[in-house]
Amino acid sequence: MAHPLHRTTLAIALALTTAFAHADNKAIAIDEMEAYLEFVDYGGGVIFAEQIPADEWPKMLVIDARDAAQFAKGHIPGAVNMDWRQVLARRNEIPKDKAALIYCNTGSLSAQAGFALRVAGWENLRILQGGMEEWKAKGGFEAAAKVSGTAKH
Repeated sequence: MAHPLHRTTLAIALALTTAFAHADNKAIAIDEMEAYLEFVDYGGGVIFAEQIPADEWPKMLVIDARDAAQFAKGHIPGAVNMDWRQVLARRNEIPKDKAALIYCNTGSLSAQAGFALRVAGWENLRILQGGMEEWKAKGGFEAAAKVSGTAKH
């Protein structure tokens, strides 16, 4: 049986190692976010519904970042549900070689999830400005055509 002093010393050493590792990980995360913010374009990956031509939607992975209950009530057709808190845990489901779009109701939660993914290296990800509410208000898949005056009636 180990001497109580040795157990205490071991516990202190383990606690210090864990604290230093946490501090190092936090510093690394801050450095990564700082580097991202220094070089990101002004919009930070944000895109408006009217900037997406109707024929581009089927080519993208569209991610609904709302919870499952909201998704079940209605979503952009073709979207997959991935709660905004889970995007990093599920990042392997998001390809880096294909356009990806993330949205929520108004854009605030998807902006947080999108920021995390873009810092993690998903440069192909865009965040739908205004979320589903603005997408619907602007005409959904036909938003780009409405702006250009070529909408089908």
